[in-house]
Amino acid sequence: MGRKVGIIGVGNSRFGKRDDVSVQELAWESIKEAFEDSGITQKDIDFVVVGSTAYRGVELYPAPIVAEYSGLTGKVPMRVEAMCATGLAAALTAYTAVASGLADIAMAVGVDKMTEVDTATSLAIGGRGGNYQWEYHFYGTTFPTYYAFYATRHMAVYGTTEEQMALVAVKAHKYASQNPKAHFQKPITVEDVLKSRVISWPIKLLDSCPISDGSATVIFASEEKIKELKIDTPVWISGIGYANDYAYIAKRGEWTGFRATQLAARQAYEMAKVGPNDIEVATVHDAFTIAEIMGYEDLGFVEKGKGGKFIEEGQSEKGGKVGVNLFGGLKAKGHPLGATGLSMIYEITKQLREEAGNLQQPLKNYIGLVHNVGGTGHFAYVMILRR
Repeated sequence: MGRKVGIIGVGNSRFGKRDDVSVQELAWESIKEAFEDSGITQKDIDFVVVGSTAYRGVELYPAPIVAEYSGLTGKVPMRVEAMCATGLAAALTAYTAVASGLADIAMAVGVDKMTEVDTATSLAIGGRGGNYQWEYHFYGTTFPTYYAFYATRHMAVYGTTEEQMALVAVKAHKYASQNPKAHFQKPITVEDVLKSRVISWPIKLLDSCPISDGSATVIFASEEKIKELKIDTPVWISGIGYANDYAYIAKRGEWTGFRATQLAARQAYEMAKVGPNDIEVATVHDAFTIAEIMGYEDLGFVEKGKGGKFIEEGQSEKGGKVGVNLFGGLKAKGHPLGATGLSMIYEITKQLREEAGNLQQPLKNYIGLVHNVGGTGHFAYVMILRR
């Protein structure tokens, strides 16, 4: 496993439609906050990785421009991409650099400006007209349709309802309305969700995350460097898991959950030497409401088929068994692909430090989980954080 690695600084821009900034200016918002949070400066950084989908060619080469603008030239050798899981792919890369001894302090930056393309294009697989997935050519499939496949199967097998899916959206908007950095700032009702326009039944407009711009940054450091810097409240990386699944989803078998999540979670739990019942607060990938319900099950918070009841009983609310997506989730905080996974780490770090204000989950063991999915279960990353 290499050296012990902790988080010493986090930053998060405001998510939403950000016509007021360029890609590099948007990235700097979270980088600057992470520097202020950690108390270090550019000269202390050994390695930087930029996570960005280079969304539809908006900025094909974000790493060098982010580096130059942020005073990090010479320290940013790469951009990484893993579809919607790009943020945690960047985090894994930075973590590995520190754990291996390549760097003592590494930074992961995630940034995307997705609102600069039209909605129809952004709904296409990977934003590239569907060339990535074979199914597109057969069915004209887009992300909402993929998730609709999973939703209808979950409903047929386990009796999950549209109302239970709507509760995921209501929870997300409730917490986002208390998060000034979130894309959506107004609460909604179950009736609002059910009456919203159908995108691909049973997925409706308010079952879907927004198209957002944003950035997030996390600074990782070795245990030795943390001691040297006298960091009072490091959050330790306790476990990491990662997996992928067939690109051609017809090969996957049962469509009621993501095997990539299940495999990644198992790996992360084993590394951290904890189980699902130890997790107190989590970010669960909820690009569409059914994804959060399946995530409860795939991560082991509840047995298979009981995800709908889990949200219905309030078990994923603040103060519940596992507080899930208490800053608004992808559904309402926003989903700028490159930033999402790192924004999830930002959220759990704030929770474990008890810096979440009105959104703070009551904690006893100070163990949190981050779950980031790429595509429709094509990739999955799970990270367990501990204070």
